[in-house]
Amino acid sequence: MPIYAPNNICEAFVSAQDLALREDALIGRGRRPAVSGRYFNTLDPATEQTLAQVAEGESADVNEAVAAARAAFEGEWGHARPAERGHALLRLADLVRQNQEELIALESHDSGKPVSAIRRQDLPAVLDTLTYYAGWADKIHGQVIPARTDALTYTVREPIGVVGAIVPWNFPLMISMWKVAPALACGCTVVLKPAELTPLTALRMGELALQAGFPSGVLNVVPGYGRTAGAALAEHPDVDKVTFTGSPAVGRQILRSAAGNLKRVTLELGGKSANIVFPDADLAAAAKAASAGIFFNSGQVCSAGSRILVHRDIHDEFVERLVARARALRLGDPRDAGTAMGPLVSAGQMQRVLDYIEVGKNEGATLATGGTRHGSCGYFVSPTVFTGVEHGMRISQEEIFGPVASVIPFTDEEEALRLANGTSYRLAAGIWSADIARVHRFAARLKAGTVWVNTFGPTDVRLPWGGARESGFGREHGESALENFTEPKAVWINTRA
Repeated sequence: MPIYAPNNICEAFVSAQDLALREDALIGRGRRPAVSGRYFNTLDPATEQTLAQVAEGESADVNEAVAAARAAFEGEWGHARPAERGHALLRLADLVRQNQEELIALESHDSGKPVSAIRRQDLPAVLDTLTYYAGWADKIHGQVIPARTDALTYTVREPIGVVGAIVPWNFPLMISMWKVAPALACGCTVVLKPAELTPLTALRMGELALQAGFPSGVLNVVPGYGRTAGAALAEHPDVDKVTFTGSPAVGRQILRSAAGNLKRVTLELGGKSANIVFPDADLAAAAKAASAGIFFNSGQVCSAGSRILVHRDIHDEFVERLVARARALRLGDPRDAGTAMGPLVSAGQMQRVLDYIEVGKNEGATLATGGTRHGSCGYFVSPTVFTGVEHGMRISQEEIFGPVASVIPFTDEEEALRLANGTSYRLAAGIWSADIARVHRFAARLKAGTVWVNTFGPTDVRLPWGGARESGFGREHGESALENFTEPKAVWINTRA
């Protein structure tokens, strides 16, 4: 069984009573209640305690936020020098450093993420993203293109305008900055709609942006439900661009809503990533990375290596190693520095994962370890490994978004490739092999936006991130993200005498 500490989890958790009882939206110059006056509760997934009452934004609030963003875009922010935008992002990064302990605590209480993981990955990624795009702000330029001898022809890249950013609950702070930082660097203004399950760090970042000197209306934060606030933002006629990370089902709804004014859309959606282990791989390293690849963030990762394809010659040894790692994971209080895995984000997500575990058992897969809820308080599910999984099973084809690994055996490269490419997702994949020729050959044929070799899961803001088909379209990160928030303009000057 996994190692749990403490035994009575609810009684041992740090009290969240010092957190704010009311969290209003941030529109224009500061905080304000929702137009309706309504609030909803956000809970700590580890204790099921109420953290805060959060303003329930709807279409009227989105209207106000979009109007504030439009005024800022056509006003002070739209006329700011690019270097000034970069300096503002650097000031925001400094404030994040100064307030990092508060942000880490908010993120952990709101999402259930272990503080050790936030400190190791999320917070450094936020800072890296802000400073990286601060450097880009004054380097976004066009080209002189000699189309004719009797004309000067060149291009410029202009900010697209008002951006609606809709972010998920699995990496609330980090993914918010993936969208906000490049948009602001390009000169856009933003209306950010955080997930209703995890709105607290987004609201705090909005306050820090004002403190950093961003003009009123540059960054607005409207919490609320997807069916109301999110839908209103996606279909708003004065929003020029929507960038969304979440499920394929919601991504389709956003595409339909965006059709009203044909606004541009970027979608980063789901995954069912294959992690492929060949017989010449370093099994100890592969098993360690495979465990992290599916159990990190309790499996709530779009690129989670949920399908582990293992050559038959090493299958049993690999499973033994993976199961041992799953059973050794320390599951418990997210505020304990020694905790490796926290709860799922909500009761609904926990039930979804437990339902999929039942589906796997009913389909005939073998439960090698885990498969149960731990305790009666908090949304904890034990690290789970299925063996005997067949390619067509639902647990092999559908995104579970929880700590559930499906181990699938294969015989040769062609079978491994057919299995790896045999889902509707195209986000990421991993290859484990010491044969460099095989690695190149296999990576070239994998249908994935990112292919990891002898590792699994790292990302960097300098490299493009995204997928295709059910995994969405467009790319975040790197120079690619600048294309999401700018439009090219061609200028033709007649030089004929």
